[in-house]
Amino acid sequence: MLNRIKAIALKEIRQLKRDKRMLYVLFVFPVMLLVLFGYAINFDVHHIKMIIYDQDKSSDSRNFVTSLTSSEYFDLVGYINDESKIKEVLDTKKAQCVIVFPRDMSHKLYSKENVQIQILIDGVDANTASLINSYITVATASYSQKLQSKALAVVGRKTFIPIDIHPAFWFNPELNSTYFLIPGLIVMILIITAVVSISLSIVREKERGTIEQINVSPLTSLELLIGKTIPYVIISLLIASFVLFTGYILFGLTIKGNIILLFFSTLLFLFASLNIGIIVSSIADTQQVAYQIATLVSMLPSMLLSGFIFPIESMPSVVQIITNITPAKFFMVVLRGILLKGVGIESLWPQLIYLIIFSMILLLLSVLINKKSKTA
Repeated sequence: MLNRIKAIALKEIRQLKRDKRMLYVLFVFPVMLLVLFGYAINFDVHHIKMIIYDQDKSSDSRNFVTSLTSSEYFDLVGYINDESKIKEVLDTKKAQCVIVFPRDMSHKLYSKENVQIQILIDGVDANTASLINSYITVATASYSQKLQSKALAVVGRKTFIPIDIHPAFWFNPELNSTYFLIPGLIVMILIITAVVSISLSIVREKERGTIEQINVSPLTSLELLIGKTIPYVIISLLIASFVLFTGYILFGLTIKGNIILLFFSTLLFLFASLNIGIIVSSIADTQQVAYQIATLVSMLPSMLLSGFIFPIESMPSVVQIITNITPAKFFMVVLRGILLKGVGIESLWPQLIYLIIFSMILLLLSVLINKKSKTA
């Protein structure tokens, strides 16, 4: 049995060596995806274009604007002198927000009255609009506290804060969304690479007619599938290492957890993904169809149903149940836990058990489908 599996694996490796374009795609495409998605997809909002409608024209309004533009979050792109231009500014996207200072701002400040500053935000992109609102709210609270401290210092009193909150962010202190996204990108890259490569390999045998020779050989379905899988497991592990190294070089992502646990969990995930590709190959008769189906069943679930971008907890209950159809959901938890948190198997064992069960079920289905195709 081992000799037959070895023969199939060596045959597959020789075919891969001859197919230079396939090797190029397998190693270059994942890095291109990581670079493009890593830099393009980012939930952090910087350099928000801001226009000021200053009716007060005082040092206080200018100081407030300076407190906003002193950070990398806001860029002052201009002033307007007419209220009617506000709509035009937001319509033409010259600015993402307009800040309106009232005429009596300074007077109310020095009279110890509340000042109402109007913030008009382009709400087409709800996520960006909410972030802009949060940034301005935090900046305003900080500026108000400074004014309060100055006012109390004049009369010889100290600022009294009944409850002072000191938040501490673990695992990602800078709240860099890239660190959150890169593990998801790795999951998506690995499942796409595994499913597409193994499905194309088996369908190529169908197109060339060599699958008939394999079917009449003494090989069992299990031996054939294991022999076909081994080379792509090795290649996928190399790709995973290459992608992790690229993530470290470009984005500074380090492995905080156990490397052996990372290797074992990645092996389980790749085995499950390759079995999905084997099932795809049993449906498709041409490489073009196999590529389309493999891309569909690997990319969409890994992007939409795995928690890569959209939190699973926020989805409807029915959709949360459907998310269990993809191993990417569980490997996502494992990868983020090992890479970002440094947690061990005591926290990740439920996900690992699921990956083992998922892999065994898919392997059984693959063997049954392959036996059926032999007898057909």
